[in-house]
Amino acid sequence: MSKASQKTLITIGKLSEKTGVNIETIRYYEKIRLIPKPARSEGGNRLYNVEQLKRLAFIKRCRELGFPLDTIRGFLKLVDEKNFTCAEIADISQHHLEDIRAKIRDLKKIESHMKDMLSQCNKNNMPDCAFIDILFT
Repeated sequence: MSKASQKTLITIGKLSEKTGVNIETIRYYEKIRLIPKPARSEGGNRLYNVEQLKRLAFIKRCRELGFPLDTIRGFLKLVDEKNFTCAEIADISQHHLEDIRAKIRDLKKIESHMKDMLSQCNKNNMPDCAFIDILFT
């Protein structure tokens, strides 16, 4: 390996630092083939290039937005094959947004039920608890 190419390669620890992705998660993404297997040093250490760093940053951002791994895999396949349109990506993302909105509605219902249940609790130091009673009904 030339000195120039060694400068562009980073270890898994540096990759983790730069992306904020846990080392075990990076290994998992390799195992499930979201990121390609890296080159290895003479000592057997993983060495990642700039493209792998970008790919991992992309995956991390997708995860932060709540995309499931299968959807991320689909995005990456489309990108790798250079076989996508912005409309296709927007359609996938729109469906994801609708799922997020449904989850928010569900969480608001849960919040309302929790508030109602807690409002019935007298918060005393007795083993008699309206909250528990409600859960058992």
